[in-house]
Amino acid sequence: MAPLIALTGATGFIGRHLLRELPARGFRVRALLRRPAELPPETTGAVIGDIARPQNMTAALEGVDAVVHSAALTPGLTGTPADDYRAMNTEATVALARAAQRAGAKRFVFLSSIRAQAGPTAPGVLTEDGTAAPESEYGRSKLAAEQGLAGLDLDWVALRPALVYGPGCRGNIAELARLARTAWPLPLGSLAAPRSLLAVGNLAAAVATVLAAPAPLRRALVVADREALSVAEMIAAMRRGLGRPAGLVPVPAVLLRLALQASGRTETFRRLAEPLVVDASALVRLGWTPAVTTGEGLARLVREMN
Repeated sequence: MAPLIALTGATGFIGRHLLRELPARGFRVRALLRRPAELPPETTGAVIGDIARPQNMTAALEGVDAVVHSAALTPGLTGTPADDYRAMNTEATVALARAAQRAGAKRFVFLSSIRAQAGPTAPGVLTEDGTAAPESEYGRSKLAAEQGLAGLDLDWVALRPALVYGPGCRGNIAELARLARTAWPLPLGSLAAPRSLLAVGNLAAAVATVLAAPAPLRRALVVADREALSVAEMIAAMRRGLGRPAGLVPVPAVLLRLALQASGRTETFRRLAEPLVVDASALVRLGWTPAVTTGEGLARLVREMN
């Protein structure tokens, strides 16, 4: 019989994709939901519960072979207190892992974040072997969860994905895609710093890879598409997907920085103009094959947007 996976965060952007992708890769999936929701027909079942109170998770985890924990409090809303990140991303994660251990699960897959490894930019190439140096409360809460998992007698793996994109994504990549869909020339042609992204389908393949790995893992693994593109290259790939020229104007980066600083968006400039390159070679050595290139994935994303 196919392995049974308990999945949290099944109604989120990543979770919805995992609900469809994991059954196609030979896994049965039981969704752990906070409230009733419509699920795809390939879902094996669903249990209503609250991972913040994992003492109620005994029935939900009965008979599962592994847990994939994708539910999280993300930094999409500004002003989230550090205590909230710690309660949801750290304490609830470790408590759920303890419940999985009691239930006899063989592996706990935690969807962490590249922000547990570094800030929004990094001068060198990031691997999981480097010293983790998160710069935000969100990143620190994810790293603390990984450290809590390391203290349990349970086989675990923390995937640290770069920024994930795909149909239904929100945030910076969705905003970039909306800009790419306009007919306007964009003053981003001088932005040459490479930045790693991760197609949601490639992330699903990474989850399947670590679920199937035969040996104990007990480690963090960074995840990103093979190639890193500059913001200018991202826009060009999106517009190619629409059959249009790139339409990029090479405005000097210093002028962009001044304009964004004047509007209080210094952090936005860092994300546009400074590098963040992730090397996922360790995951590739486990057998992960990212089938989607970043250029192809971005072109598909912009074509499928409403």
